[in-house]
Amino acid sequence: MAKEKNPNSKTVAENRKARFSYEVLDTYEAGLALTGTEVKSLREGKANIQESYASVEGGEIWLINSYLPEYLQGNRFNHEPRRRRKLLLNKREMSRLAQGVEREGMTMVPLKIYFNERGRAKLLLGLARGKKLHDKRETEKERDWGREKARLLKERG
Repeated sequence: MAKEKNPNSKTVAENRKARFSYEVLDTYEAGLALTGTEVKSLREGKANIQESYASVEGGEIWLINSYLPEYLQGNRFNHEPRRRRKLLLNKREMSRLAQGVEREGMTMVPLKIYFNERGRAKLLLGLARGKKLHDKRETEKERDWGREKARLLKERG
C-alpha cells in the first residue's frame, strides 16, 4: 500500500487518464531502476507515462512504453527514450500484483512518477480493473453534478 499524498514529493509525470479509464483498486509504490541520464531528465520534469503499462515477465515487473526524453548534455552516454525499465518491489508485492493480473484479469497501470523526500524516483503503480462505457458516463455525470452543486451553493451564499 502506498501513501497517496506526501507534501515533500515532487510529481514529475502523472497519468490523469488512468483514473478515468480504470477503476483503481489498490496502489503500490515501486522504485525505478534508472541510468544517470534518465534521472537527470526526470529532474528536468520531462516524462510521459500516458501510454505506458507494467507487465510481469520472468518473475520481474517491467514498465513498458514510458517516455523519458534524452538528457541534452548526455552526449554518447545518453539512454534510449522508450526502453523497458525494471520496477523495484519486494517479493510479496510482486506476487500480489502477478496474482491480480493472472487470476483476476486486472491491469497494472502507472499512475504517476515522483521524487520522494529522500530524492529517489518512485512510481505509483495501480492495480486496476477497466471501466465499461456506462461506468465512464456515470463518473462524468457525477463530476458534472458536483460542479453544478458547487455553483448553486456559491450563488446562494
